[in-house]
Amino acid sequence: MSTIPQTVLDQLELQSIELPSWAFGNSGTRFKVFATPGTPRDPYEKIADAAQVHRYTALAPTVALHIPWDKVDSYDDLRKHAEDLGVALGTINSNTFQDDDYKFGALTHEDAAVRRKAIDHHFECIDIMHATGSRDLKIWLAEGSNYPGQADLRGRQDRLHESLQEIYARLGDDQRLVLEYKFFEPAFYHTDVPDWGTSYAQVAALGDKAMVCLDTGHHAPGTNIEFIVMQLLRLGKLGSFDFNSRFYADDDLIVGAADPFQLFRIIFEVIRGGGFNHPDVAFMLDQCHNVEDKVPGQIRSVLNVQEMTARALLVDTEALRTAQVSGDVLEANRIFMDAFYTDVRPALAEWRESRGLPADPMAAFAASGYLQEIAADRVGGVQAGWGA
Repeated sequence: MSTIPQTVLDQLELQSIELPSWAFGNSGTRFKVFATPGTPRDPYEKIADAAQVHRYTALAPTVALHIPWDKVDSYDDLRKHAEDLGVALGTINSNTFQDDDYKFGALTHEDAAVRRKAIDHHFECIDIMHATGSRDLKIWLAEGSNYPGQADLRGRQDRLHESLQEIYARLGDDQRLVLEYKFFEPAFYHTDVPDWGTSYAQVAALGDKAMVCLDTGHHAPGTNIEFIVMQLLRLGKLGSFDFNSRFYADDDLIVGAADPFQLFRIIFEVIRGGGFNHPDVAFMLDQCHNVEDKVPGQIRSVLNVQEMTARALLVDTEALRTAQVSGDVLEANRIFMDAFYTDVRPALAEWRESRGLPADPMAAFAASGYLQEIAADRVGGVQAGWGA
């Protein structure tokens, strides 16, 4: 059995990974949203499910909200509900991709009235942040065009800047704007924020409280994501992660499912760049697919992040640097790969038990009967899902 140095365990104990509330509702593809017994019917039940992940892993102390999906009459009550369950409310995510008005854009729309509606929605999100104590406003824009000549590409960038400026000016002193990017989808010819460079250009023009969000599933095949991580950390503009996996086009699969080695490489660069357990770099999941049960799917994802973090922390960085400086290519690669191939699972299981946690959180949750309990209790009403 491999052993993990206490210095590594001390760092792992500080790790936290925010969960997305929408991951606990019904989800699907562009073609179908599938229902599941026991699906939450409101934000209170979503948070109750998210709290189960933290209970069994001690890795997920906060829950991100999505507006308007998670609107409630009293955010004070929702905040207290979360605290009573041992978690807190986190990032507030805006939504400008489901109203008919946003068919041809929101913050980039040609019509000033549509842009006003989208900006005002973000003002509402900031008001909610004041009520929940949230620091980050995360913006993902499903905006772009499907055909050459359909849109003025330059004009859309200019309007995006103007809209973001207005939103940024409304932020409180301790609040941040985090701009996410995505290679493509739902627009197929061009996307207004398709890559890290565009996101960086927009947030750099806003100020110190604007950062880039890197979703690990939002890149073209073969993209060297860890290079992007390095560059954003070097520039001081990596604000947050959305961890998930993708194989071809869509994303939101269990973290590390497509390429565990990629996850290892990404986290290694986070550590190398000083972003691990740094207050300015938030770890969050955006894993919400449609075939696995939601709570254990989130447990599996946070455990995958924890395991790859442990391996990345095991890299002998001094020996690696010596090999790099001397030009010993094979030795540098061996040191790197030795850490990746280290099976940390038995040592992590033993460590969890020493902290009063189950050695195998997946098995412990399955044995708890929670899924059967909520399937029996949550009968009637409207299940939460995309758009609700």
